[in-house]
Amino acid sequence: MQSNYLVRVKNISVQFQYNIVLENVSLDVQQNKIITLIGPNGAGKSTLVKIVLGLIMPNSGKILRQKNIIIGYMPQHLHINPILPLTVERFLTLGDIKKDKIKSILDEVGASKILKTPLQHVSGGEMQRVLLARALLREPDLLVLDEPIQGVDVAGQYELYDLINHINQEKQCGILMVSHDLHIVMATTDYVICLNKKICCSGHPTTVSQHPDYLALFGSKAAQDLAIYTHHHYQNNQQISA
Repeated sequence: MQSNYLVRVKNISVQFQYNIVLENVSLDVQQNKIITLIGPNGAGKSTLVKIVLGLIMPNSGKILRQKNIIIGYMPQHLHINPILPLTVERFLTLGDIKKDKIKSILDEVGASKILKTPLQHVSGGEMQRVLLARALLREPDLLVLDEPIQGVDVAGQYELYDLINHINQEKQCGILMVSHDLHIVMATTDYVICLNKKICCSGHPTTVSQHPDYLALFGSKAAQDLAIYTHHHYQNNQQISA
């Protein structure tokens, strides 16, 4: 990867008591690039995200951030007390956010119709768009998205990834994203890191999908599904552009 970076992680290791969570992991997150972390449950993806955010410190290694960098974070889940009277608009104003920015940001993520809706009444896909909007309100240099399609149906997953790709192109921000499914992020990500406590393989999605370590983690069926998806995706692109 190139030497310019928003955040650089250098040879970090993390251990909780006797459990090694990450071992000698390095990555650069660059402006206007989408970096995707994939790996099985327990691979250390969320721990690596917390290190990038500065929430925890590694046992060894370094974390470097550009001066005055602004990071927007979209968590996996948000648990709201069902008796709390909190609308989408009110939720987005928490933390000294200017109210006049909220409508335009919700327009950007396709969720303006739910401005006055109680958070308890929004769907899974709508909630993810609200969380994405909250991350964007900070006008970040870097977006960190931890499983952004959590709780979203298949059609909604593709829509969200298209939206994330559009945000990347429109705002020129860097994006670090966690996902379980390489085949879904295939069309939008620039660089994939396959993590299982260590970095097993990394590179362009097509390169990673053929790597022996990726196949060992996800199996040959995952590679077949990816090949089918890739073929279908390029067919659709040809049809759209025709």
